[in-house]
Parts: sequence; structure tokens; C-alpha cells
Amino acid sequence: MEGLTSLVPLILVFLIMYFLLIRPQQRKLREHQALVAGLRRGDEVVTAGGIVGKVTRVREAENEVDVEIAAGVSVRVVRSTVTAVRSKTEPVKA
Repeated sequence: MEGLTSLVPLILVFLIMYFLLIRPQQRKLREHQALVAGLRRGDEVVTAGGIVGKVTRVREAENEVDVEIAAGVSVRVVRSTVTAVRSKTEPVKA
């Protein structure tokens, strides 16, 4: 019984760590993966470097997107560095 009593605080610490740190981090990761997977042409995005621009091309094979940051100026960005989508475009009708 004494061994079980000394194990209870460790279990409580693990549960607290799980609910306060691990679980919210996993949820945030899933949301970011969904955001990156849903990128399409015309979306206005913000990169991790703070660059704001419009997606002009999605390169599925290379896992990159082309982002136009000024008229005629386009940069290739790794998809995972996109941190936010400021405005979404409407899906193209079939």
C-alpha cells in the first residue's frame, strides 16, 4: 500500500503536464497542419519571417508555395513556414 501511495504524486504530475502542456500543443499542431494543407491560390498569407503576400502557385511535389509580395515580385516559401492566412479565396467552381 505504501508503494502505491508514493506513486500517486507522480501520476498526478503526469496528468497535469498532459492536460496543460502536451494536449494543447497537439491541438495547435493539428490546426497548423490543416491550415497548411488548405492553402490555395489567391490566399493572403503571413510567413514565419513576417512577410505578407498572396499565394500565386501551390507546388504540391516540392511542398512549397510561391508568394507574391509586391507587383511582379514572387518568392518561394516552404509551406510549413506559413503561420497565418489573412484572407481565404472562394473555391473554384467545377
